[in-house]
Amino acid sequence: MKRPIKKLIVAIAIVLLVGLIACQPIPQTTTSSTNSSQSPVATASAIAMPGQGVRVRPGCSTSTLSRFVGEVVNIGLEKLGYNVEKLKELTPNLLHVALANDDLDILAAHWEKLFSSFYKKSGGDKKVERVGVLVPNGVQGYQIDKNTAAQYQITNLEQLKDPKIAQLFDSDRDGKANLVGCVPGWACELVIEYHINTYGLQNTIEQDKGEYPILMAGTIARYKQGKPVLYYAWTPNWVASVLKEGEDTVWLDVPFTSLPKELGKFTEKDTSTEGKNLGFPIDRVRGLATKKFLAANLAAKRWLEQLEIPVEDINAEEKRVYEGEKRPRDIRRHAEEWVNNHQQQIERWLEEARKAAK
Repeated sequence: MKRPIKKLIVAIAIVLLVGLIACQPIPQTTTSSTNSSQSPVATASAIAMPGQGVRVRPGCSTSTLSRFVGEVVNIGLEKLGYNVEKLKELTPNLLHVALANDDLDILAAHWEKLFSSFYKKSGGDKKVERVGVLVPNGVQGYQIDKNTAAQYQITNLEQLKDPKIAQLFDSDRDGKANLVGCVPGWACELVIEYHINTYGLQNTIEQDKGEYPILMAGTIARYKQGKPVLYYAWTPNWVASVLKEGEDTVWLDVPFTSLPKELGKFTEKDTSTEGKNLGFPIDRVRGLATKKFLAANLAAKRWLEQLEIPVEDINAEEKRVYEGEKRPRDIRRHAEEWVNNHQQQIERWLEEARKAAK
């Protein structure tokens, strides 16, 4: 009788064990929901790419500086996840109008003082906001070749009131000095005309207006032929890498500080550097964006606040443009190379931008 009882006990134990296993909850396979704010993966992705799903409409002018800086800004925005459209190329005044009309979101190369009248027309502080300092210490003014300056002891623009001095720079033989100026409609074109009138130079100087690179190609050719040259210059700009200040050219003083009233009030201190009054305010290139865009995109704002490109780097890039690498895709490649060459700094700036998005 012992054997049947033992078998019965074993059978009962097996039944109880099976029942116990059956009563245990079945583990569920968890699926991460793209809508769940608790998902660590989703949260990490949102922090890394704060601009995901946001379209950005950037603008630039026809200047190499504007496009190069614009592309560097765009690369950073892309790394933050923004859907960045191609740069829309317009004249500076129309770029500001486009911002005012919400046709653009951002302009990467806004000259703080030179473009102040455009800033006001685009709505000023109520509509747009200047952000960061992408390029510090921008200098503008008038240059002539060093040899002519030394030979005739020319140090001041006012000396060109003398017809004999002015005719040294007369390239079209109409009796007036040809001053290579700016693209029609640009702020610099308006300031140059203002200076010619204010300093009483209407009878001896005329501004040559047009595409600056084309005009300067002729100026450089004249210089290489040993002929006198007179032109509007600014830094950063590729010309500074070809006609080097102090070696090939010199800055001219102006008689006194005077600028169009729409630019604001400036003193001689504002327009002077290294002991010379250049007539233009020492300026900064800044980011400019609509307040609406910046308020909704703190990561983009923080990126713009931090980014800074040394003047010498821009001069070097613009020289490559002068030497033939001038297509938009060339300039985009230059921007990508600059970012790669400053990768550690770029990553620090981007990390700060991601933190701002929190």
